[in-house]
Amino acid sequence: MTARHTDRYRSNRVPFWSLLDDDARLALRRIGHLETFAAKDHLLQENELTDHLLVVRRGCVKVTALSIDGYQAVLAIRNAGDLLGEQAGLDGGPRSATLTALTTVEALIIPASAFRGAARDHSAIAAAMQQVLSARLRDADSQRTSTGGEAIQARLAALLLELGERYGRRSDSGALLIALPLSQDDIAGLVLGSRRMVSRILEQWRGNGWVTTGRNRLVVENPDALKRECGEGPP
Repeated sequence: MTARHTDRYRSNRVPFWSLLDDDARLALRRIGHLETFAAKDHLLQENELTDHLLVVRRGCVKVTALSIDGYQAVLAIRNAGDLLGEQAGLDGGPRSATLTALTTVEALIIPASAFRGAARDHSAIAAAMQQVLSARLRDADSQRTSTGGEAIQARLAALLLELGERYGRRSDSGALLIALPLSQDDIAGLVLGSRRMVSRILEQWRGNGWVTTGRNRLVVENPDALKRECGEGPP
């Protein structure tokens, strides 16, 4: 097992907003408006018919969708600079997922027709859009590959390290408090595992002193142990 199996959790994708030049950003600001969402607010809801796109300017968003049997699957976590709602916003179909604010979120709301016009006028917007879509397709392929060939312990360790890296608050002891309201169901969805299996692994890791958990609270006490678990540290 090597570190490449954990790449889908790493924050190495350049967000949409960072791919734009100054003229393109100014154009999108002119045609959009900023809205603020409190934690737990829905930015978009699955199956609704709306025709706008969003760029997250601040905060963190959870992307979920309902499976056929009614299970809510967590598809991704999106962050500042990310483009959201582009699929339904551009093809006119119903929303394929629900977007929920995990923290206070500020988003630039852009009507789809205006976005298309801006993309025609500014090649940087069209190029950034293409790069984002390509990256997400690659991530989906990587996700399917890692799920078939990588132990869930490694996927969970990689996820917790990424969450700690991006959202963690480090204590004097080196522990990382992950300051996001994620349930064990959410975490299980992100690693494509069952809640029972994730709970069992976390229980074992608690016993080892690697993590501590509470209601929507998780602390990585021993990051080095998790790095070894996902093949990123010395044995």
